[in-house]
Amino acid sequence: MGGPGPYLITLHRRGSGLVLRVDYARWGQTPEDLRYLALSAPHARTRERALALFDITQHRCATQVALRTGRRAHTVMDWVHAYNAQGPDALTFRRTGGRRPFFAHSAKPSSARRSAPPSARRPPPP
Repeated sequence: MGGPGPYLITLHRRGSGLVLRVDYARWGQTPEDLRYLALSAPHARTRERALALFDITQHRCATQVALRTGRRAHTVMDWVHAYNAQGPDALTFRRTGGRRPFFAHSAKPSSARRSAPPSARRPPPP
């Protein structure tokens, strides 16, 4: 294993000699499929990841994409590696923990879950 990994290609005109590659053909996709996902995915983070991969297919480096998105270059590279290993499902945003968003559609406010329904409460004193 003396050469670069399967997702790195050598380009002698670049400073490092290695360029990150999105292996979209492995998953039967094209760069336009990534662009479409970036425009139509239901969650903003999924759209952000798909657009980052599309940018890399257009010969932008992870550092340039990271500057545009406000992310770290290693985060962008992680997205590429995850896509190359797991396919398009790796780009889908999944909530992994933390507090629920304040205005989540299905979440009830904390006060509503802990309190009794209005009919079961005591009437206010006269």
